[in-house]
Amino acid sequence: MVKRKDSDGRTRVTVVVALAANLLIALAKAVGGLLSASPALLSEAAHSVADSLNELFLLAALRRSRRPADRRHPFGYGMERYFWALLAAVGIFVMGGCFSFFQGVSALREGSHESPSGYTAGLIVLGVAFVAEGSSLVRAVYQLRVQKAGSSDPALRTVLAEDGAAVLGVLLAAAGMVLHLVTGEAVWEASASFAIGLLLVYVAYRLGREARDNLIGQSVDAGLRENIRGLLIGQPEVDNVAELLTMRLGEESWLLAARIDLAPGLDSERVELVCVRIKREVERTWPQADHVFLDITEAPAGAAGASVAGDVSGAGRG
Repeated sequence: MVKRKDSDGRTRVTVVVALAANLLIALAKAVGGLLSASPALLSEAAHSVADSLNELFLLAALRRSRRPADRRHPFGYGMERYFWALLAAVGIFVMGGCFSFFQGVSALREGSHESPSGYTAGLIVLGVAFVAEGSSLVRAVYQLRVQKAGSSDPALRTVLAEDGAAVLGVLLAAAGMVLHLVTGEAVWEASASFAIGLLLVYVAYRLGREARDNLIGQSVDAGLRENIRGLLIGQPEVDNVAELLTMRLGEESWLLAARIDLAPGLDSERVELVCVRIKREVERTWPQADHVFLDITEAPAGAAGASVAGDVSGAGRG
């Protein structure tokens, strides 16, 4: 539990750093975009506003997902992280991607009248944004390297995706502004806005798909499932693992349900002791297995219709 709190604390610092950077950058980009009439810069301002709102979603996810299990939610609130990550993906799509497309269309229809002074101010703003976004990205990458399980944390992954897209978006906006000034053609800034929009839509799609997979119930990795199966089948009293089901309940919490065939000739008291021992072995090996259910059956491996959560082992750890 202490380890989880430390991990959440580091992630919270990363999110707060990203939030502070995005708020500052959003204001600077908005002012610079209005002064220079740059559609690419205004697209980037919308991008930063979307990122700021998403950081608030992620802070809410970190706080709410740590609530203990209760009668209404017996498996805890760990999946709240995926819900808020899904909202963040929607925010990136609507506020960032769609607005960028709108700015691109407007630039093509009306043109953009950018003055040299506005061009200079816009590039200065983008330079500051690049430094701030890059610093936030470095912080997120550093935590990802230090925190071994960080790659599966939806909050950290969202910040990493946002910061990476932000750095690339700044480069696209700068390229569009420079080409516009050199050629006098607004189509370059419009193209930059479209490119930023496509980038944000792609990031939103990837984040949304990951959140969806976890919200509808995603199993642990195939390699981990095989390790669990190996531990179960390695018990001297186990003849066969007829069925093995897992589901992630949060960042560091998952459920395990297994239907196993025990060797014949064991009396009921011995069966109960074996189940308790196996459960403790699983929980000791994988502390993330907060809920372990074992169903003892004499049915062959291909039989169907048996309940996964049997009445022999009872409920797992709350």
